[in-house]
Amino acid sequence: MLIFQAHLYYCYFCSESMGLDPPLQLLCAPQAPLLLISGEPNLAPAAMDPLDGFGSPRREEALADSRSGWTRFSSWLECVCVVTFDLELGQAIELVYPQDVKLTEKEKTSICYLSFPDSYSGCLGDTQFTFRLRQSVGRQSFKDDIYNRDAPATLQRETAHFFGYVYFRQVKDVSVKRGYFQKSLVLVSRLPYTHLFHSVLQIIAPEFFEKLEPFLEAVCNEIDQWPNPSPGQTLNLPIVGVVLQVRIPSKTDKPGGSPVRQIANESPLPAPTLLPTIHELDLFKCFQSVLIHLQMLWELMLLGEPLVVMAPSPTVCSETILALVSSISPLKFCCDFRPYFTIHDSEFREYTTRTQAPPNVVLGVTNPFFIKTFQNWPHIVRLGEIKMAGDLPKQVKVKKLSKLKTLDTKPGIYTAYKTFLHKDKILIKRLLKGIQRKRPSEAQSAILRRHLLELTQSFIIPLERYMASLMPLQRSVTPWKTPPQVRPFSQDEFISTLDHTGPQLTSMLRGDWMGLYRKFFRSPNFDGWYRQRHREMTQKLESLHLETICDADLMGWTKDKSEVEIVDLILKLREKLIKARRQQLQVKDEVLDKLDAFINSIVGSLPEDLQPVLNAR
Repeated sequence: MLIFQAHLYYCYFCSESMGLDPPLQLLCAPQAPLLLISGEPNLAPAAMDPLDGFGSPRREEALADSRSGWTRFSSWLECVCVVTFDLELGQAIELVYPQDVKLTEKEKTSICYLSFPDSYSGCLGDTQFTFRLRQSVGRQSFKDDIYNRDAPATLQRETAHFFGYVYFRQVKDVSVKRGYFQKSLVLVSRLPYTHLFHSVLQIIAPEFFEKLEPFLEAVCNEIDQWPNPSPGQTLNLPIVGVVLQVRIPSKTDKPGGSPVRQIANESPLPAPTLLPTIHELDLFKCFQSVLIHLQMLWELMLLGEPLVVMAPSPTVCSETILALVSSISPLKFCCDFRPYFTIHDSEFREYTTRTQAPPNVVLGVTNPFFIKTFQNWPHIVRLGEIKMAGDLPKQVKVKKLSKLKTLDTKPGIYTAYKTFLHKDKILIKRLLKGIQRKRPSEAQSAILRRHLLELTQSFIIPLERYMASLMPLQRSVTPWKTPPQVRPFSQDEFISTLDHTGPQLTSMLRGDWMGLYRKFFRSPNFDGWYRQRHREMTQKLESLHLETICDADLMGWTKDKSEVEIVDLILKLREKLIKARRQQLQVKDEVLDKLDAFINSIVGSLPEDLQPVLNAR
């Protein structure tokens, strides 16, 4: 009992030390933001019972009870925050809804700073952008293995980060001391549904700024009526008199397949507004000033190289970062990325230290101060306002890093990187001709997305083909032995297959494909891809093993076995059943039911004094 109490006090001590970390103090940083409740800052936490410490049974139980009424809401959003500018406190959280959501002080501080454009952006009117922040250590993750199992790798629910979808308004207001009304409505979610959540903000934010909290509560209650996001399903999502119809992509979808078609409206709700995508951006708009360097940017993303995008506004920098990360789809970008990053971010020191090489992270920034801070980074993209050269958007040039010195650095891609593959001149000509012919941006984006998809598939198909060859033959899976293991990945063996089964079979691009693969093997993206594929193959072997066990004559095997051997078999089979259900293995229900029935029948055949012991387990 004393040990148990000591452990709880230890949990309490750790939670307090994590929650009260002082915010990072930097040059030019205003006073740290605070949480406002009923207009008064919450300066100190209330006294806590040790049994209520972070991770304690009482706290976890209370949290589960408090959120149980918001199950559907929390499958879409973590919470909705309202961030305002207080003359004395700086940025401050005015409201969090649902009110029982537990954000740590560090998370609140990050949301405050990331929800406002910095002073260099000069954003007047309404501005929308996206940020991504690291969750605090010790936070309970959202358990939804079924969604992540069925969703494409690029759309899986985040386990260690939150996305923030921001609608910021700054307008002149003589009734305010500062002369301006400044407020942000922020949707915080683990889902990378950029297009869907920004569409929702466009509907609700303008009305919220007039009607405030009661309206927000009504919106949240409406979201809590939405069906859960289910891959492969087309859903109707009512929101403030509008019905958005969306399809949640599934990992079984054909890449680059046709968009969702409108389904019949059989409810009394208004006719739905069809959203063709929940996550895709206008790629052409994002890349129009760097079209001739698209090949280079794709390679940098594929290899997980450290890269900074400096742009004139949070909208441009966040959309560009998200477009870059999506450029290697359906391959998942396994490095860290921050669509909008500020000097007040808690990872600022970690990412800007000069004592070690820059981390594998992609950052979007607007503050010119970063030009000096990131001088040791290998790749910097400086974007300006879009300028036209006749009918065409002016293309930025590749420049030497040594020229990146002053705050008024001209737009360009500052890097010494040499591409492994040649440019696709046919694509560039096609896109530039489309601009001259006034081809719609949606059509230009479709051409771009198709090109990037085919390029990534040409690169990844040889890897998938080789990985499949490492799978043991099905006939080697027997009920009397543990499942065979996937053969180890040999880089040299893979490279030797490229002459006959390499990317040249599906891509017209020429260049040093082998060199690109060798560098890819050293990147976090290869590590993430390999771990995921290895996990899937191992689970497939486990599923096959369960099926062969069910087809075997297990009762016959037990006839000449001792009680010890039979009990050992029962325990091992139960362990496999638990593992199959916990990992959501794709095994037919009848297989698991058959195994359950066998275990029960064999337990029933054992001596009566042994049966209660086994049934209790």
